[in-house]
Amino acid sequence: MTSPTVLFAWRRTPPPLLIGGAEVSQQLLAEEFVRAGWRVVYLGSHESPWNGSAQIGHLRAHLRAHGTVWEEASGEVRYGWNGVSCRAVPQDRVEATLKGLLAEVRPELVVTSQERAAELAALAHRSSRVAGWLHSVSANSMGVLRGRPHVALATSEFVAGRAQVHADTKAVAFYPPFASPEGAGPLLGAGRGATGCVPGGGVLMVNPIPAKGAALLHRLIRRLPARRFTLVEGWWDTAGEFTAYPNVHWVPRTYAMGPIYAANDLLLVPSQVEDAFPRVIVEAGLYGVLTIGSSRGGIPEAVRDGGIILHPDDVDAWVGAIETADRVDLGAKALAGAAPLVRPCLPELAAAGLIPAAAAG
Repeated sequence: MTSPTVLFAWRRTPPPLLIGGAEVSQQLLAEEFVRAGWRVVYLGSHESPWNGSAQIGHLRAHLRAHGTVWEEASGEVRYGWNGVSCRAVPQDRVEATLKGLLAEVRPELVVTSQERAAELAALAHRSSRVAGWLHSVSANSMGVLRGRPHVALATSEFVAGRAQVHADTKAVAFYPPFASPEGAGPLLGAGRGATGCVPGGGVLMVNPIPAKGAALLHRLIRRLPARRFTLVEGWWDTAGEFTAYPNVHWVPRTYAMGPIYAANDLLLVPSQVEDAFPRVIVEAGLYGVLTIGSSRGGIPEAVRDGGIILHPDDVDAWVGAIETADRVDLGAKALAGAAPLVRPCLPELAAAGLIPAAAAG
């Protein structure tokens, strides 16, 4: 009997290059399909969809570093990653390659999202069930709805409430997949800063950029000189803004977050924007780390009882919460809230009508 096929198709890089939460979530779901016996194909681009910058050198270096063999011809890179068959092409060939794959592998399900995903959804809609994954409430993410996917997978109840779907599309809340924290590897990179190592019992923030609350972070670091802050590079490198502080340890972008969560007892998510459902909150919770988060978007939905929610402009309240938060009690609640999200996700896709129940593993 032939295994069913799922095709992930978008204009960002395919696994294993992880830039943000959307990339992590889609890779984890793709790997769950592999474990359930599906054939999994992942189409992406080795050029940035927002500015066309080349990512192929970074992709080659990453594959080489992990001992992964790849094939490259006529601008296309093919390789396997954790059972997923990956293809990376130039941006101007994404649609044509998708058309070819739809005819070649005849997927039962196509999952698409982010930049210009409406075009990909419309193409796939002709022959397959289509899921449009809403990773945020931005116009970029919601744009996939114009392609009329059969189901819109909203990454939180907050996002589902913002989705304006066509009558042909069903919107369902679909929390991101999460992996067990067991088996976390060592840190990648020695890090920069005065301490020289990740401090125990410290304050952690991931992706310290303006939209995520960098201005507030600067004020907190200055107001709390006795507190040790670990900052992890996110979308781009802002080390130059922070490493002069004596109480800051900077960690370059890393895929091995486990030891970092384990070495800290409080996570800051001071976003100025309406984040959908930040993965870091749940990931930290799986290590018993509480979150102090802003009242924007889906952050309160992710924090629930495992932390404290504050207005992102109330500096005094943030200082007070960092100093007085009950790490033990709130950390235990964070773990209790995060643990159920380490779960099989395919049954939820079956319940949404995207795949047969018998194929959910």
